[in-house]
Amino acid sequence: QVQLAESGGGLVQPGGNLRLSCAASGSSFRINYMGWYRQAPGKERDLVATITSGGLTNYADSVKGRFTVSIDNAKNTVYLQMNSLKPEDTAVYYCKANFLELTRGRFEQREVWGQGTLVTVSS
Repeated sequence: QVQLAESGGGLVQPGGNLRLSCAASGSSFRINYMGWYRQAPGKERDLVATITSGGLTNYADSVKGRFTVSIDNAKNTVYLQMNSLKPEDTAVYYCKANFLELTRGRFEQREVWGQGTLVTVSS
């Protein structure tokens, strides 16, 4: 069973930087893509950025030019470098992995979410 472990959240002042990490662990799986989503209080969970195992990226307009998503395929780990943070970036950030898992002799596509890490941008 694939599981995700997130780290790197915390409190940062406006204009500051943070780096989130999310590592996938398990056996007999292959990552299709991984990504970050966030949910602010009272709002829906929204896309922040995704990246495929081949390095193709997709960003929400609100973070373009400030956030960078990257992936280490050898470690099954995705990173989110967040620069020039704003108070409106405050949210719980969730990692998601879309992967193929070998089950009963064939690969099946699955998704799994991390537990979330809180990012607070405040002075």
